[in-house]
Amino acid sequence: MSSTDKPERVDTASRVILATPRTLFRTFLDPETLVAWRAPDGMSARLHHFDPKIGGGYGLVLRHDEGASASAGKTRAREDEVEVKFLEFRPEECVVEEVHFISTDPAFAEPMRLTTTFEKDRDGTRVTLRAENVPSPISAENHKAGMLLSLGQLARLTE
Repeated sequence: MSSTDKPERVDTASRVILATPRTLFRTFLDPETLVAWRAPDGMSARLHHFDPKIGGGYGLVLRHDEGASASAGKTRAREDEVEVKFLEFRPEECVVEEVHFISTDPAFAEPMRLTTTFEKDRDGTRVTLRAENVPSPISAENHKAGMLLSLGQLARLTE
């Protein structure tokens, strides 16, 4: 890395969920379940395609609720759209995804890598989201809050 390059940003969030690694891993394989937990509170989600295999993926539109500012979206007013490619599935251990933001803003041109790990915990399963190469316009604070909200949705769905 040269002195002018910025280090790659990594955001993480983690939560123990009272469910098995198998149950949590399977939420990535069912489109209705995936959509139910990916949208944090204050947003709704819809899939426009879904192919749960390595090299496959999904297209997801996240819509900010009416109370959000019209500029809240990165793709369109109040909307964030992503194309996600599944890079790796290790059943009951981890899922690795490559997230492409649909945006005309060059700050979103490079894909973000999202790794979700499932580690058996005394009280259930520790689910950790690790996002690498996070676009700079997404504040670290807001991103972590959004990831924690999504983990909360996952817990409500699976516990």
